[in-house]
Amino acid sequence: MVRVAAIDCGTNSIRLLIADLRADTLVDVHRETRIVRLGQDVDATGRLAPDAVERTRVALADYTALAARAGVQRARMVATSATRDAANRDDFFTMVRQTLGSDAEVITGDEEARLSFTGAVSDLDPADGPFVVVDVGGGSTEVVLGDWDGTRADVTAARSVNIGCVRITERHLRSDPATPEEVSAAEQFATQTLQEAFAEVPVGKARTWIGVAGTVTTLSAIAQQLPAYDPGRVHLSRLSLARLRDTTGYLLASTHQQRAGNPAIHPGRVDVIAGGALIVRVLADELAARADITELVVSEHDILDGIALGLA
Repeated sequence: MVRVAAIDCGTNSIRLLIADLRADTLVDVHRETRIVRLGQDVDATGRLAPDAVERTRVALADYTALAARAGVQRARMVATSATRDAANRDDFFTMVRQTLGSDAEVITGDEEARLSFTGAVSDLDPADGPFVVVDVGGGSTEVVLGDWDGTRADVTAARSVNIGCVRITERHLRSDPATPEEVSAAEQFATQTLQEAFAEVPVGKARTWIGVAGTVTTLSAIAQQLPAYDPGRVHLSRLSLARLRDTTGYLLASTHQQRAGNPAIHPGRVDVIAGGALIVRVLADELAARADITELVVSEHDILDGIALGLA
């Protein structure tokens, strides 16, 4: 057994998993998410904002201390969409090296997709495959098709595209609440961008759709009307196409203040959850048409688990 730490730094959040790794099995010790919005305005400026880098540094310093106290023996940090897009990303990597004591890896969108798939399918029945796993992040969305034999994941196709809850909100959903014209433009952007993924990933072969990461898990908590976010009730929950549409409609029609009053929504997601929900709704409509899949399985296990398993 070895104790490992996985850190995933994305456009909207930085997340930590400390786990005990036995062969190909993870036993959670600690999971934590902090919303740092590293990708703040990257889509518009092409650069990481200094205050966003500082928010990330503070969170990473805390994670480093937590890992040390927990006796972590191996660690891996990956950086995804925001850093791939930033002109000043070297400043970010210098900060990581000074704070963590090692380098962060910038992974490609396709590698991000494969790691997410590996983490997501570990709790699923292999008989329900092939699986299509979708990770809606802050700046990118990954679509992955593959199988799971109960021990190993076999990815057959994967594609990452540049659309996520932060990117779509900053581009199109600027009013409070969003106007019909903004929603229409956002839907068109989502539909067109996701076609790039569907052109390479034959989702029509899938039998089960799994959604991972904060946008999807938050949607489940909202749809279940949970009095507070509860990972135990979110993990492996199922959302029908009708429930997804209703929840997305509620979020797009609500004000920032109304969303902030929902106890299931993390404060750092209040301003971008409607945009993320719109992406999930477009995905749901496409998967219903292409694969006759009308239900979303929500998983709390994702790229973090894939990163940790890679430390075996």
